[in-house]
Amino acid sequence: MSGNTIGKLFTVTTFGESHGPALGAVVDGCPPGLELVEADLQADIELRRTGTSHFTSQRREPDTVRILSGVFEGRTTGASIGLMVENADQRSRDYDKIKDRFRPGHADYTHQQKYGFRDYRGGGRSSARITVATVAAGAIARKYLRERIGLTVSGWLSRMGPIDLEPVEPAFAYENPFFCPDPARVKELEEYIWNLRKQGDSVGAKVTAVARGVPPGLGEPMFDRIDAELAYAMMGINAAKAVEIGDGVAVASQLGSEHRDELTPDGFRSNHAGGTLGGITSGQDLLVHVALKPTSSIQVPGWTIDLDGNPVEIVTTGRHDPCVGLRAVPIVEAMLLIVLMDHFLRHRAQCGDVVSRTPDITRPR
Repeated sequence: MSGNTIGKLFTVTTFGESHGPALGAVVDGCPPGLELVEADLQADIELRRTGTSHFTSQRREPDTVRILSGVFEGRTTGASIGLMVENADQRSRDYDKIKDRFRPGHADYTHQQKYGFRDYRGGGRSSARITVATVAAGAIARKYLRERIGLTVSGWLSRMGPIDLEPVEPAFAYENPFFCPDPARVKELEEYIWNLRKQGDSVGAKVTAVARGVPPGLGEPMFDRIDAELAYAMMGINAAKAVEIGDGVAVASQLGSEHRDELTPDGFRSNHAGGTLGGITSGQDLLVHVALKPTSSIQVPGWTIDLDGNPVEIVTTGRHDPCVGLRAVPIVEAMLLIVLMDHFLRHRAQCGDVVSRTPDITRPR
């Protein structure tokens, strides 16, 4: 199985399965000298951990990260950083009764057709459980970019089913189990999820992440466009079905005079483009939206086929999220950080000594 690595200079290779002994990542390309301890990574991992509220999967994993290599006396050495998180609360027996049936909406059927057999325990390599390793790797990028250039990334739930959410108080997103950025809407989300649980159903969501303090110049004008690589990274998240940058699909109804972000000596007048122009960062806030499908593991009976192609009914029991978007914020943030870290190092390598006569209008003078 190939395709487990993302990045060119800052590369992240993940390994592990949902019900295997452990998950992990190998991070290459991190510059030496960064102060790094396991607690720096654990904070991000805690944000996506299961079993922390009544509204997500009740799989109770401690998700304690270990740094196995690449750090000596509290600093990165420049060598590969090995990260590992052990699985402690697998319940593979939950899948015994459906091991010969393909769950609709899952990768069961496609894995079977590609590899000839599959790990039916929670989806194996296709499980969202593996994103714990991605989040751990993203935490390294978060620390480096924050300390070296002052870049920060934050996110929130911007839609759950029919409920649209505005970032009234973005910081509040980290103070509630929904990553809701509006204190007045939390009760509404709670009631919606409880009704979903009673029905045994699930719902989709949209997550928004923003990077602030992004320097202008990251990305390339052709195939390594920053927006193209962000879309590639975000679509690598389990359950992701669409990615938007800036105004996204809304640009289809905008006029050119409305959409263009006019420049002034004091900065841009708007940010419809979402912080990218021609595949290169403009220095404005980089805004990304990711739409995630409803969880396919639900208790509503449905039809499928078995290994021999016979029609059978299926009900998925076990511990599953009624809305995967509720734990996707740290995952989307991690992907955004990994792409920005990779492009920052690539830009530094090629254009680190470039001096432009034009002032950076996105920074205070």
